[in-house]
Amino acid sequence: MSSYYLMAIAAHPDDTEFAIGGTVARLAGEGKDIIYVIATDGSKGSNDPKMTPSRLVEIRKKEQRAAAKVLGVKEVVFLRHEDQGLEDTPKFRKEIVRIVRQYQPEIVATSDPYARYVVQHRDHRIIGRVVLDAIFPGARDRLAYPDLLSEGFMPHKVKQALLWGASEPNYYSDITGTFDQKMKALRCHISQVGHMIDLESMMRQRNKKFAKDQLFEMAETFHRIDMPK
Repeated sequence: MSSYYLMAIAAHPDDTEFAIGGTVARLAGEGKDIIYVIATDGSKGSNDPKMTPSRLVEIRKKEQRAAAKVLGVKEVVFLRHEDQGLEDTPKFRKEIVRIVRQYQPEIVATSDPYARYVVQHRDHRIIGRVVLDAIFPGARDRLAYPDLLSEGFMPHKVKQALLWGASEPNYYSDITGTFDQKMKALRCHISQVGHMIDLESMMRQRNKKFAKDQLFEMAETFHRIDMPK
């Protein structure tokens, strides 16, 4: 079993870089071990008429690994569910419980499934709900999945959840010093952002807006939840 400081569980390749890339870079720079878990294969994320799903899957895996390396992420796990196909099922929840118990993160970050006033990708809502249910009480309670005990996956208590895309953030992460690193990682996702000429200015404006009323220039925002003990 490994032990990580932060596990970021995202629906698609590139979600992490957009949402939490600057924070990941800052934490990795401080010596914290970070792991990514990417739920879907990203096979629907292209409008190129010449692109095939199987080819896109391999492209996006390569892009995600490159982006993670830029940020200092130690490991990337691909679950390979079909893009746009996530469902809130007992089987999927158990899969996330197993991963959380296996890698034992202190903090788990994922999409806020309850974000309001925005149009959310369905996969983002599903992954957020499943992850929250998996880390509490699924991963914590010994008898929640007794068969996992025989496989060696012991209960694990996640200390904190960070939900990105939150309508009502209560935690502001300073990324002033890591914004450039975040952008370098985002640019690794050529299949997704290669056409976006104004990507940097858009992201700079966004992250400055997130830092409004803070004592630093640029931020990523989250709804932070201290998990029950």
